Amino acid sequence: MLPCLQSTIVDSSGSVGGTSRARCPPSCRLASMTKIVVRDAEAFETEAIAGLRWRWIVDRGGVPVVSRKDFVASMLAFAAANEHTHHRIVAVRAGDIAGMAWLAVLPRVPSPRATDRASGDVQCVYVVPEERNSRVGSSILAATFEKARTLGLEHLTVHSSPESIHLYERAGFIVSPRALFADFAER
Repeated sequence: MLPCLQSTIVDSSGSVGGTSRARCPPSCRLASMTKIVVRDAEAFETEAIAGLRWRWIVDRGGVPVVSRKDFVASMLAFAAANEHTHHRIVAVRAGDIAGMAWLAVLPRVPSPRATDRASGDVQCVYVVPEERNSRVGSSILAATFEKARTLGLEHLTVHSSPESIHLYERAGFIVSPRALFADFAER
C-alpha cells in the first residue's frame, strides 16, 4: 500500500476540491481520470519528472547538450543525492505526471533571534501545455507553499519566466525591491 500524503485535488473544470490524506493506488487511478492530484512525488516518478524537464527545454526551443538518456541519469543521481534538500511536488492525472515543482530547502546563517533557520527556492515549475489554464499550476504552488510552511521555512523565492509572473503573484509572491539577482550562467 502506498503511504498517505497530503494531496490537493483539482477537477476537470479547474476547481480545487480540497485536500485528501489518502492517495489512490495505481489500480484506482482510472476512477479519477478527471481529477488532478497534487502531492509529494515518489522516488520512482523521478524519471517521469526528468522527462517533463527535458520536454520543457525542448518545447521552448532549447538544444540539449547531453542525450536524453544521460540527462535522465543525471536527474536520477541529483534527486538521490539531494532527497533531503530538494522536495519534488507533482500533479498527476490518471497516473500521468502533468506538472511539477521542486522546493529547494536552503539552511540560513543562525541569528540571535533564531538559530535554526531555513528558506526555500521554488524551482522548475512546469505544467504540460494541455493542462495549462486549468488551475494545475496554482494547485502545485499551493502544495509547495504548504510544504514550505510544514518545513518551517522563513520565506520562499522564485525565479520566474516573464509569462509566469502573474501566476506567482496570485499564489502569494510579491515583487521586492530588496531581492537582487546576479546571473552567471549563460544558458
